[in-house]
Amino acid sequence: MMASKLGLAGGIPERRVRPIWDAIDSRQFKNALKHCTTLLSKYPNSPYALALKALVLERMGKTEEAFSVCLNAKDLLYTNDSVLIDDLTLSTLQIVFQRLDHLDMATSSYEYACGKFPNNLDLMMGLFNCYVREYSFVKQQQIAIKMYKIVGEERFLLWAVCSIQLQVLCGNGGEKLLLLAEGLLKKHIASHSLHEPEALIVYISLLEQQSKYGDALELLTGKFGSLIMTEVDRLRLQGRLLARGGDYAAAASIFQKVLELRSMCNAKLFGSPDDWECFLHYLGCLLEDDSSFCNGANSDSIYALKPMDSQVSVLTDEAFGSRLSNASSLVQKLLTEANNDTVRCPCLANIEIERRKLLHGIGDADKLLDALVQYFFRFGHLACFASDIEMFLHILDLDKRAQLLEKLMECCESLSTNPRKTLGQHITVFKIQNIVGSMFTLPVNDYCHSSFPELETTAVKMSQMYCENLPLSKDLDAQESVYGEELLSMACNLLVQLFWRTRHIGYLVESIMILEFGLTIRRHVWQYKILLLHLYSHWNSLPLAYEWYKTLDVKNILLETVSHHIFPQMLASPLWADSTDILRDYLRFMDDHFRESADLTFLAYRHRSYSKVIEFVQFKERLQQSSQYLMAKIEIPMLQLKQKANSIEEGEGILESLKQGIQFLELSDKIGSKSLTFNEELQLRPWWTPTYDKNYLLEPFEGVSYCTGQTLDDQIKQSQAKVVKTIEKRSLLPRMVYLSIQCASSSVKGSVEANGSFFDPKLSLELRLLLDRYANILGFSFQDAVGLAFDISSGLKDAEAWSCNLIDWMNFVVFLNAWNLYSHEVDRDSNTWLLVNLILKKYILDKVRSMGPLESSPGCDLPNLVLLVTEPLAWHIMVIQSCARLLVTSGKKKKKGGPSEHCNVQLSQQVQDSIQSVCETIELVRQWINQQISMSDNEKSENILSSLRQDGEFGPGKVYRVVETLSSSSTIDKDLGDRITRALQSWSPADITRKIITSQRTALSNFLGICDSKIKSLKELKAHL
Repeated sequence: MMASKLGLAGGIPERRVRPIWDAIDSRQFKNALKHCTTLLSKYPNSPYALALKALVLERMGKTEEAFSVCLNAKDLLYTNDSVLIDDLTLSTLQIVFQRLDHLDMATSSYEYACGKFPNNLDLMMGLFNCYVREYSFVKQQQIAIKMYKIVGEERFLLWAVCSIQLQVLCGNGGEKLLLLAEGLLKKHIASHSLHEPEALIVYISLLEQQSKYGDALELLTGKFGSLIMTEVDRLRLQGRLLARGGDYAAAASIFQKVLELRSMCNAKLFGSPDDWECFLHYLGCLLEDDSSFCNGANSDSIYALKPMDSQVSVLTDEAFGSRLSNASSLVQKLLTEANNDTVRCPCLANIEIERRKLLHGIGDADKLLDALVQYFFRFGHLACFASDIEMFLHILDLDKRAQLLEKLMECCESLSTNPRKTLGQHITVFKIQNIVGSMFTLPVNDYCHSSFPELETTAVKMSQMYCENLPLSKDLDAQESVYGEELLSMACNLLVQLFWRTRHIGYLVESIMILEFGLTIRRHVWQYKILLLHLYSHWNSLPLAYEWYKTLDVKNILLETVSHHIFPQMLASPLWADSTDILRDYLRFMDDHFRESADLTFLAYRHRSYSKVIEFVQFKERLQQSSQYLMAKIEIPMLQLKQKANSIEEGEGILESLKQGIQFLELSDKIGSKSLTFNEELQLRPWWTPTYDKNYLLEPFEGVSYCTGQTLDDQIKQSQAKVVKTIEKRSLLPRMVYLSIQCASSSVKGSVEANGSFFDPKLSLELRLLLDRYANILGFSFQDAVGLAFDISSGLKDAEAWSCNLIDWMNFVVFLNAWNLYSHEVDRDSNTWLLVNLILKKYILDKVRSMGPLESSPGCDLPNLVLLVTEPLAWHIMVIQSCARLLVTSGKKKKKGGPSEHCNVQLSQQVQDSIQSVCETIELVRQWINQQISMSDNEKSENILSSLRQDGEFGPGKVYRVVETLSSSSTIDKDLGDRITRALQSWSPADITRKIITSQRTALSNFLGICDSKIKSLKELKAHL
């Protein structure tokens, strides 16, 4: 028997199986297991009954038992010829095998079934599904072609074609495979024609990949073009093919037709008339500028470029002017037909035409200014206005930008009496000031100067405007955005800039206060939360920053794009439990997505959405190559190793689970050949920290140069290059820690006899090679790195030489000492134990001395101090423990006066000296932490609040007083509504300062616990010696 018979499920009457599925669906797994037991008593040799039991056991968390039952069912399928083999049984087994990470067993079961019943379509589709889950594109192609040959269905041919495309795009297949796919489609069309719109799209994309634009056009404009039902979609595709084929005149005509259709006709039929992308393609083709289509043929979608990316036209002045005149006529026609004030495309088109004229050298900047002002008259109140025109501002010189700002300010004073519209226009002007950089060229006068600083005046104006317009939001729901919400974000950015320029902590406190004030009014403003998160991180209030991060409710793919706001800070913090939670949540999502991605891909095949098939696979590959994903995979075991570093046995247990660091060493070897992806949405970061490794607040004020687009692009590229090096360095660490322990252990004479194991000299050689590689990543040869370490320890060279990669250099010195304990290849007059002890103590002491009280020292180097203690110092302690453990053992077993006793006595003294040095170093850190914790919270709170109480004309506190005045119970406006009034009454600056102090205390207490545990373990070790 082969297929499931009528009324049967897996060869069992459906009425007996239904109760099991009902119990599973209602999550009553114990009842489901009882039903399975009853079913198996009646059908003991049924693979389907066993598969159901395995499914229930897996859902109950009994994975080993479920796996065993699955194997039993699989064996029955293979050995008992009388049992029913159907897709229902195999698909149930596949579900369990997949959830148990044994998809290969499901695949082999389907392969066996297909081999036994070679023409069964259900089984072949199940096998295709398995290959989809394994991303075995070649096998997908082969089984799809077999199905096509059996039934001749178009969908199976397209499955094969998609599989071929995936081999070229995501696998190792050459482009010659595309000819095979094209041949298959041609043969199918000759015998069966085409019947699905997606079939036509796939065929055209295949031709585009081969740059056969003429063939694609012939296909689209022929009888098969009608498969694409929407005329606008068909025309856009035609225009794209014409442009890529070089027929710009015809392409421009097609895109013009699309614009006219959308402008004249029903939007439901032809889409929105606001098709800016289409206009850019029209203008690009008209001027024979192909930058809009520079993505090449390897895509079946249009990637619109910003106008600022367009090339200068190669046309003559006469031809250029004539064609722009035609474009202007079209725009005027579109403007006439646009019968409402919401269509922005024609107005933007006028501005783009003026910009093109300027680029070609025949334009007038004043006309561009006029077009921008006219656009402001119509749309200046919209939140999108500033982003709409940002691209056009780059072509204006400084004088023209100043003129534009002046004209826009005049417009604000003379325009609408509608308060919401007026508010929107003022916000737009502030945004444009920020875009052109004028906010960063405003003067900040010295406190001895009599004039009021303009930056501070602007910040006060923004906060006043926010407060004055709060009544507009009185009837809004708590989930709706408050009118003028962006004003507080902009005021915060100005206050942070004032802090950067003046180093007065009051401005930093003030920026935090207004954001907390805004979140009291409306709790759901993610922009405020991200700004606060970074401000609190800078002020070493990481627990508070983490609390705000959690309120962002980051889920699913946002874990990949948004977690960069908190991820790096947590890894350098003593908040190990919270850091573990972040890493595990992120990795859980990624692993779940990789499993579910295959389900989505097969679903796309089943629903004949072939473009989605390629999209899902490419997206999965992009996530798998994510730099952040690789970093998280490395950091979670590193975090476990740091937590267990006080116990050599537990640390070795972690290393054992990592295959002694070999699996990450293999990852490091692959990094050079991999193209990592960077999926973080960096545009959401505050201006002062454009990338995770850059913080302008830690540097002297540099003026406007930092915020230019080119500077930002360069910074992002540098950061991405640094990430690649960081991943490579971090992936070496577990192996280097393991090898250091082995080398240190082997330095104890007689240790072979003591522990019954033999040291492989190849391990010492491997550590030497890794040290050389580590030094190369830091930009030095091994010998130069060793020389620099000794020069710095002896004071011959400045310690600043290591400031950029301090933790990495400390790691290098620790591993160098461990290697030298066995090899003795470093100059015999050089004591590497002493080198490590001196350098660690020196740098940790320098960090402690450089830091003042946390509440008055934002930006202090607490993260690096934490890393020094929890990484290089921790590895050094593990090296000490590995020596001490065998010294104690060998000391008990060796006879006095033996040949190795002298060496071990010397080593024992060095170990004891190192324990003493490390204890003293950690004790210095403990004293500083205790000093910070012992200060009165009231005193700290008063110090923070006093920074806002500046007498006189200038200084921080003025923006704060604006919101404080509004929140005063005696002055709250009755027009604000009950919700906002209650929120204002609940706002308490004293509570905010207490939260900051409590957060800093929490971080310090965690750090103190780490230091205490290390001292305790070292003292116990010293007692044994």
